[in-house]
Amino acid sequence: MKLTEAEELLMHHLWQSGKAFMKDLLEAYPEPKPAPTTVATLLKRMIDKGFVAYREYGNSREYYPLVAKDEYFSSQMKGLISSFFNDSTAQFASFFAQSSNLTTAELEDLKKIIDQQLKQKKP
Repeated sequence: MKLTEAEELLMHHLWQSGKAFMKDLLEAYPEPKPAPTTVATLLKRMIDKGFVAYREYGNSREYYPLVAKDEYFSSQMKGLISSFFNDSTAQFASFFAQSSNLTTAELEDLKKIIDQQLKQKKP
């Protein structure tokens, strides 16, 4: 399942803090800050989607993420590769390397990462 752009921004605040009350989340936003009702609506939608949960302390709720950042990012990357690159990670890597204007040093760094992964995968 996908988060909207506004939900992703709020989720980033939760991932960064690990857990937070509404006032903490509002403080994390730059000016102009969204209305508390807007953040409450986003949190409700994210709870309904299974991304966020909360603990109640009297009248206050402490929110925390149910989905790890890397888990979410990985699922979004898989969806992107599936939708735009016919489930081919090779097509994605080729497109990324050719169209992102990487420097020689950045390409060398990528090559090292790939070489490392190849070494780890070999029996």
